Amino acid sequence: MSNKEWPLWEVFIRSKQGLSHKHAGSLRAADAEMAINNARDVYTRRSEGISIWVIESNKIVASDPDDADALFEPSNSKVYRHPTFYTVPDGVGHM
Repeated sequence: MSNKEWPLWEVFIRSKQGLSHKHAGSLRAADAEMAINNARDVYTRRSEGISIWVIESNKIVASDPDDADALFEPSNSKVYRHPTFYTVPDGVGHM
């Protein structure tokens, strides 16, 4: 198998304990173990990570940005989620 046939993997790195994993980039690898090792070599050269996640790109399911109105519209009808009708006391600065 040539590396052009290797699957594309998405790499997520957590830089410190308590922080979320962030998408770092993509790479090609023959399997998950190789993807982890390559991600370590490529994306954490300066020891900036404590955890690496990899997932094959073709396994990721995402919403279509064209469907955003239909997907997120129901939250707009729930006014209690938007604190626009609360009065803020005078002593409170930035909220």
